Amino acid sequence: MKKKFAALSVSSVLSLSLLLGAPSIETKASPELEHYVVAYKGKLPSNFSEKIEEAGGKVERVIQEIGTVEVASSDPSFLANIKQDTNVHAADRELEAYLETDPDEKIQFTPGTPNGAKVTLDSNADSYWDQQWDMQRLTHNGDSYKLNKGNHDTVVAVIDTGIDFSHPDLKDNADLAGSKTFVPRTTDAWDQNGHGTHVAGSIAANGKVKGVGPGLTVRAYRVFGATGGAQQSWITDAIVSAANDGVDVINMSIGGWRWMANNLGEKGDSASMVAYHRAVQYAIQKGVTVVVSAGNDSRDLNNLHDMQTYWKENYGWDIKGPSRVVPAQIPGVITVSSSNEWSDEGIAFYSNYGNAIDVAGPGGDNGPLYDSLYRQNPKGDFLNKRDFTYRTLSTYPTYPVGGGNNATTKFSDGKWHGYSYLHGTSMAAPKVAGVAGVIKAAHPEYSPAQVAAAIRQSAIDFGKVGFDPLYGHGEANVYNFLSKDKPKK
Repeated sequence: MKKKFAALSVSSVLSLSLLLGAPSIETKASPELEHYVVAYKGKLPSNFSEKIEEAGGKVERVIQEIGTVEVASSDPSFLANIKQDTNVHAADRELEAYLETDPDEKIQFTPGTPNGAKVTLDSNADSYWDQQWDMQRLTHNGDSYKLNKGNHDTVVAVIDTGIDFSHPDLKDNADLAGSKTFVPRTTDAWDQNGHGTHVAGSIAANGKVKGVGPGLTVRAYRVFGATGGAQQSWITDAIVSAANDGVDVINMSIGGWRWMANNLGEKGDSASMVAYHRAVQYAIQKGVTVVVSAGNDSRDLNNLHDMQTYWKENYGWDIKGPSRVVPAQIPGVITVSSSNEWSDEGIAFYSNYGNAIDVAGPGGDNGPLYDSLYRQNPKGDFLNKRDFTYRTLSTYPTYPVGGGNNATTKFSDGKWHGYSYLHGTSMAAPKVAGVAGVIKAAHPEYSPAQVAAAIRQSAIDFGKVGFDPLYGHGEANVYNFLSKDKPKK
């Protein structure tokens, strides 16, 4: 993992500087602490903790419901030892997930319009609805709100970086008391990154900006810190916890392309994949609809050659067998690609696609000029051609995060305010999660399969007629569902 390589690099520099000009001293480096996932064949055996200790490990986290354990060990023989236990289905080094961050890769927020300025919003405006092309389209210019805004009994779990619970557009709908953190050495689910607050606003904001369901409840299950990745067990723990808490919908705007390249073990799925599958199925069996982002790599998820080429060109890795993107390609989830404002024929330039796509959601892009240049030369630098107004505007922390510079907007009074334009499948997925939440509010009796079917059937059929690998069944639309829905008498 990146963090491991960084640690090794720093320690090498320090060792060299300490030894220059000094007598040669033979030193022995302490073994590096590794984290592992151990997936058992069924329920956890009564003596699993003792067996793990005998194998040279220490139990860090137990997810009883899906029979998995996170283990820390500095013993290089741990894996070989624990695999001798006949109750173990799979054991591997723990894999790390990452946020689906800005698709432009070079995260340069300063240009917001083609003239190189940030997008400026009027601090005194009562509403930014006129900037929300995505919500206008999803709701038929707000008509869906007259039919069903969702309700507070319907809860959408945001497995992400947390939420700004003080945001004026979220404070009435964000459940601080029920929110949780799964990040070690953190004690709360407040957002220190911005990503989770933007996602939550797309679902349930009700103020200057609106979400798909401004009456829904959003609850944070924090698995990411201010920066960096999330260990796989933190995510599966959050999924299981949300399901146990009785949420109706889970949104995961989480990537997995890079970390899931080698997700097949010698005898099948790696332990992390086993855990992910089990956690998602556990949630679905509990009646939870799980919505996930497709990823921002411009890749065909079903094309093995495309994926192998990507690995080789970007990381120098020769991946011989299949690899999968998670959670996008886990059975049972609703996988969302990203559409844009200006085209009903092609999805956003960065969005992954393929047969795994169920529907698209309006995640925005940099506008038609940037799109045309990017498609001619994907490796070109056209950052100064981006127009952020084609992105999606949503809530952002009302306090500075990321050094205070990572919002794409500025305001007429020069102060920090809690709104930002972002784009990505991370922004597309919560629109669909919001649609799912409103459907559940209208029909609490619906199963996850029925919610998914309703989303597909009410989608606007963009792209080729019928199902296609770009939009799946089309772009999700909450008004289409509500306007044709016949509530039970």
